[in-house]
Amino acid sequence: MNRNRRLKQAEPYLWMLPSILLMAVMIVIPIVTVFRLSLSEISRANIVKGFNNFENFKEVLSSPTFWHTLQNTLVWTVVVVGFSTLIGFVLALVLNQNFRGRKFVRAVVVFPWATSLIIQSVIWKYIISADYGSLNVILKKLGLIDSFVNWTNSAAAFFAWECWVGIFVTIPFVTFCVLSGLQSIDTSYYEAAEMDGATFWHRLFKITLPLVRPSLTVSTVLNIIYVFNSFPIIWTISKGDPADKTHTLVTYLYKLSFYSGKSGQAAAVSVIGFVILSICAGIYMVLSLKGEEADQ
Repeated sequence: MNRNRRLKQAEPYLWMLPSILLMAVMIVIPIVTVFRLSLSEISRANIVKGFNNFENFKEVLSSPTFWHTLQNTLVWTVVVVGFSTLIGFVLALVLNQNFRGRKFVRAVVVFPWATSLIIQSVIWKYIISADYGSLNVILKKLGLIDSFVNWTNSAAAFFAWECWVGIFVTIPFVTFCVLSGLQSIDTSYYEAAEMDGATFWHRLFKITLPLVRPSLTVSTVLNIIYVFNSFPIIWTISKGDPADKTHTLVTYLYKLSFYSGKSGQAAAVSVIGFVILSICAGIYMVLSLKGEEADQ
């Protein structure tokens, strides 16, 4: 009896063992490896020569390019996540209404998210090209401009366009996450609110937002992780140019490793990014637990 009881108690862990092993191989081991490389001296031929304490971190933190890149990364994440969440939420409210052609509109909205980020980035790079871009061609045919405009005449302009592309391709994800939450709300809440004379804004802030908050929270957290680690948009459109002014941490460490042969410093940048995301995840967990305690 005792043996059977122990087997039953151990059965869930046995079922979980393959997943745990997979996580160890695919997640834990790479993280440990990156931490080890960040503390090692690595040649341009990627030969690990041994530990050099925190020299890689010292070189990275003493570089003005890194601090500008970190600033870009924070701006990129806040702008893309913030605007895509706001626009996606409004779009979800619209798509939750009954109107003719709603299925077609929903299918159109999902296209930017379903298409590869590289393809999207290439298309937008073509659109804003100063020499042959379709944006200049359309505006000139409409008579809104006399000659082609250089839409990326500065690093700030380049980065602004990249932020726009990031927002454009992220909106569908937020929209459908929020839409799934909206469709789970019982319509009786709105019917009761209308009978009590509640306005649209009262229904929005007193019913919709509180009930859709779990879906909105999940989409925001996942968005922060995806956008912070996003590589294709920045690299495809600008590769961090001009003069390394449009890098984010991910493109910066890629260039350090594969273009400059500084794999140790690239690993250090990766560790810094990992720490930043870990802190954000920790804050999210704390706030979520507090929210659950408050609801109880």
